[in-house]
Amino acid sequence: MNRPLNGPVDDSPARAGIPADPPGGGKAVAVWSIGVAVYFVAVIFRTSLGVAGLDAADRFHVGASALATFSLLQLLVYAGMQIPVGLMVDRLGTKKVLTLGAVLFTVGQLGFALSPSYEMALAARALLGCGDAMTFISVLRLGTRWFPARRGPLMAQLAGLVGMAGNLVSTLVLAPVLHGVGWTAAFAGSAVAGLVVLVPLVLFLRDHPEGYGPAPVQRGSAGSSGSGGCGGFVRRQIRESWAEPGTRLGLWVHFTTQFPAMVFLLLWGMPFLVEAQGLSRTTAGGLLTLVVASNMALGLAYGQIVGRRQSARIPLALGTVGLTALLWAAVLVYPGDRAPMWLLVALCLVLGTCGPASMIGFDFARPANPAERQGTASGITNMGGFIASMTTLLTVGILLDATGDNYRIAFSTVFVIEAVGVISILRLRPLALAREADRVRVTIPAQEPEPVSRACPLPETAGREAPAP
Repeated sequence: MNRPLNGPVDDSPARAGIPADPPGGGKAVAVWSIGVAVYFVAVIFRTSLGVAGLDAADRFHVGASALATFSLLQLLVYAGMQIPVGLMVDRLGTKKVLTLGAVLFTVGQLGFALSPSYEMALAARALLGCGDAMTFISVLRLGTRWFPARRGPLMAQLAGLVGMAGNLVSTLVLAPVLHGVGWTAAFAGSAVAGLVVLVPLVLFLRDHPEGYGPAPVQRGSAGSSGSGGCGGFVRRQIRESWAEPGTRLGLWVHFTTQFPAMVFLLLWGMPFLVEAQGLSRTTAGGLLTLVVASNMALGLAYGQIVGRRQSARIPLALGTVGLTALLWAAVLVYPGDRAPMWLLVALCLVLGTCGPASMIGFDFARPANPAERQGTASGITNMGGFIASMTTLLTVGILLDATGDNYRIAFSTVFVIEAVGVISILRLRPLALAREADRVRVTIPAQEPEPVSRACPLPETAGREAPAP
């Protein structure tokens, strides 16, 4: 096994084969940036429908619920792929999965540009969602493989920030291009970005620094069913990841925090601001941009806070949920047909906190799982927000059709989903934090060395770390 030259050697069974923290540095930033660039383009493609929702309704002659099916199917594929993608990343490595994802979402975006019918456009969005699903977990894996563990929260927030920059490009660039050159040229032209990021990905991306590879996957170990082949590996990875309370808590934190902004940006924000609030498309686009800008401004702050003070994770998550619910309630119950501009601005600023808060979910799943399960655990966590988003997207569309476009009733769905999530967070919090505290106590270096038998003296470094459980 390759080991770094500095730091004590730890041969305890629980840690054998697991390399020490990677050093980070300039090369790590360069490799990570390639992966993040792929994610950036995936987010542009994912959110492109958010600025083209009304155009899509006219192009394919569909109503609100059929329009919601575009985003619903895309997110359904995305969420359904999270665990398989996590398993793929753990087994095949980051580069192979990211490459496949880039090819799929590029073909999907091009297919969406050229689709002559609603059914073909749906198939293209499903393909796009499949490729998109392979990007974020891969980027998280790059962060854990190339940077020290203490940088984990910050790297996750930075990845989310870059993703929101992709959302910003959709709003500021794709929207005016769409209205200037038309549907086919705008979407086909944007697909070129997928080819641009694919080249450095294939040529230069590496899964991990030399000497810091993951522990070999154990096949046919006790507890796996059958012969311990691929099926045993899959079942074991999912079972052991789900058994950790931190993984489940991470899923529910992601579920509860992410979806209000996702639903707003991905589909229903533009129709709500234009049709229900009477704003022009330009003004509505500016408010969508404000959500993205708020997200980017707060992402680093959330990452720094969580990185320095782990006890802030639950208060930040629940505080974000409470503030989001308060602003949505204020907008929806405001007397009169339309809320004032200052209140809509406040809502968009608060929606910008949802993305950074959702990243906190990974900060519960990450320390709860060893390196060889990080992809699977991240996939489980990442399902949460997209399940909530799918549910809300579909419910809002159905309620709009059923109530004659009553957005107040339709958007009340937000409060129901948030309540389900908060109850689950409060239920899992004590067990997950207790388990995490036990794990920290085990890995903190001991103050006094353990008594050593005179018949078998240990090296000088013995006793500096507490034994693994």
